[in-house]
Amino acid sequence: MSDSELKKLRWYNIALMAFVSVWGFGNVVNNYANQGLTVITSWILIIALYFIPYALMVGQMGSAFKHSKGGVSSWIKETMGSNLAYMAAWTYWVVHIPYLAQKPQSILVALGWVFTGGGGLTKQFSTFWLQFITLVIFVFFVWIASRGIASLKRIGTIAGISVFIMSILYIVLAVTAPPLAGVEVATKNITFNSFIPEFNFAYFTTISMLVFAVGGCEKISPYVNNTNNPGREFPRGMIILAILVSVSALLGSYAMGIMFDSNNIPADLKMNGQYYAFQILGNYYGIGNTFMIIYALANTLAQISALAFSIDAPLKVLLADTDDKYIPRSLLKTNDKGIPINGYLLTTILVSILIMVPAFGIGEMNTLFNWLLDLNSIVMPLRYLFVFLAFMALMRAADKFTSEYQFVKNKSLGFIIGLWCFLFTAFACLMGMFPKVEMFSSEWYFQLTLNIVTPFILLGLGMILPILARRNKKANLS
Repeated sequence: MSDSELKKLRWYNIALMAFVSVWGFGNVVNNYANQGLTVITSWILIIALYFIPYALMVGQMGSAFKHSKGGVSSWIKETMGSNLAYMAAWTYWVVHIPYLAQKPQSILVALGWVFTGGGGLTKQFSTFWLQFITLVIFVFFVWIASRGIASLKRIGTIAGISVFIMSILYIVLAVTAPPLAGVEVATKNITFNSFIPEFNFAYFTTISMLVFAVGGCEKISPYVNNTNNPGREFPRGMIILAILVSVSALLGSYAMGIMFDSNNIPADLKMNGQYYAFQILGNYYGIGNTFMIIYALANTLAQISALAFSIDAPLKVLLADTDDKYIPRSLLKTNDKGIPINGYLLTTILVSILIMVPAFGIGEMNTLFNWLLDLNSIVMPLRYLFVFLAFMALMRAADKFTSEYQFVKNKSLGFIIGLWCFLFTAFACLMGMFPKVEMFSSEWYFQLTLNIVTPFILLGLGMILPILARRNKKANLS
């Protein structure tokens, strides 16, 4: 968009841009797999108590720091100093490591559905060999990304929009299937109590997936000041965003309840649920696997693009907006395409470890897929913590910064809301560490160990780079 076009953004532009970037069909499937129809109540609570204040905080910070180029790390730098800003930038990059380890798995699953019409491909190989194939796929796309090929991202944008349209189409056709196609609802005897969760230990281990689903709206913060009236247009856009997410989450979850018995959820729903859903939808309307194949092809291309983009973009954010006293000069080395080649190498090493090590302790591919997805829900929200830290710091120093849009004018109330979101995110990440397999089994202990150790290792590595950077400077001076 040109500057003149950006200045014309209205509340509905903001809402749609945010919705496409934040929401996906996988959010519906994964959380239904965790909670069944009770997830509908969870969606209402998480959107009202967490997502709406989160989005409006982002709006105020985007308006206050409209000239920042590093997003959250720049907000932290302005309010809390460069040391914590480096950790924010590092966290933003390093939490993508489990995400990158998951993407090749998703590509493999999608291709399996395209070529076999079912989810049986992953059952034909051992976990070790499947993970080895996953590693080969990842290394191939690291090489592709290192060549500076941008076409994958453009293809991925088209595929991503296609996946989004298919997801909306699924909700409409599935919800209307009982009256239109005479479909029998899979979840029997739905009553009011069918939607009420049991707020026990097992329930709280699943809320990190909800937080993971609604996070990331800070990506739209640069557009706050591109509206005609930020104080009115942006919050209105965020309210519409919340309504869109709510409708998609609630109707999507109910649609899943039509297809899959909430009291007897398939064990592989997280890995294969999106494809099951479109396959069943095609059967409802008498067109076989047509919906499933279209979705699987679009999702394959979207996953490939997301993989290439996530190899490149987070690393460039880390290297571009971080003081050189924190980053060793060797990591800044680029090839003739301007790609930070040693940064790519570091990414490849970390992702390779995360792909292969779990294969020695988790013996079944569906369990491994679910574990890695759950690990993402533990690790990825860690970057949201810095959003809330920045907002609390902004509230304490509100007199130093001007903002066209203000979510909360009372500084004390704003600080409390930021603290609530920070503590809730930390609690969700902590509870998410407890595995969703048989408690106290050998696999439970193995997954729990990985869930605890992985975030500490990934964040701890960020402490090493400044030490190496200082040694490099000393060596250059001597």
